[in-house]
Amino acid sequence: MGSKNKLKRFGENETFENVFQPTREEVVSENFVLKGKWNAEFFKNQNPIVLELGCGKGEYSVGLAEKYPNKNFIGIDVKGARFWRGAKTAVESGLKNVAFIRTQIELLDFVFAENEVDEIWITFPDPQIKYKRTKHRMTNTGFLQLYKKILKQDGIMNLKTDSEFMHGYTLGLLHGEGHEVLYANHNVYVNEGSPSEVTSIQTFYEKKYLEIDKAITYIRFKIK
Repeated sequence: MGSKNKLKRFGENETFENVFQPTREEVVSENFVLKGKWNAEFFKNQNPIVLELGCGKGEYSVGLAEKYPNKNFIGIDVKGARFWRGAKTAVESGLKNVAFIRTQIELLDFVFAENEVDEIWITFPDPQIKYKRTKHRMTNTGFLQLYKKILKQDGIMNLKTDSEFMHGYTLGLLHGEGHEVLYANHNVYVNEGSPSEVTSIQTFYEKKYLEIDKAITYIRFKIK
């Protein structure tokens, strides 16, 4: 994508009521105004809040929002030009139960209060296979503890990935640390039993993986 196109998208994001692009300083200085107030001040209801981390183009956030009108969805990505597509689709479709934030996943607890979030989706994250990249792996111990901070006590985690490595690493970690694995499937389009939202919503890249017969895996779990 050219820089001109990116600037256009950033500019358009600024006009969307469903997009928030705080500066890092604003977030870490505890000045993010919606922390703890997402239901009261943005969604204006008490419906459950569901996050999609590393939301990319926002297809999953929008797809879930269409499927579950009685839940609120927030897609989070550090690249606003990516989720521009999802934000624009939501605006054009009149979807009021979906929003997008441009920020780093590491700063989640500055954007959400304790017990504010009901569910988290991690869709097709970079598996960060090299050992020295382990600290960036989105299901590592540090990240799980970060998610636990903002999740309600019975909060649900979902990992959908095309990476056998990420699937195996996460399952091993969950079992090793005593977390509760509710469901695991190493090929959701071959083995039946996954929740409908796992197979009925597909991202741009997921469709490409399926064209080359790449297995899509899924884990649903609770952090203890």
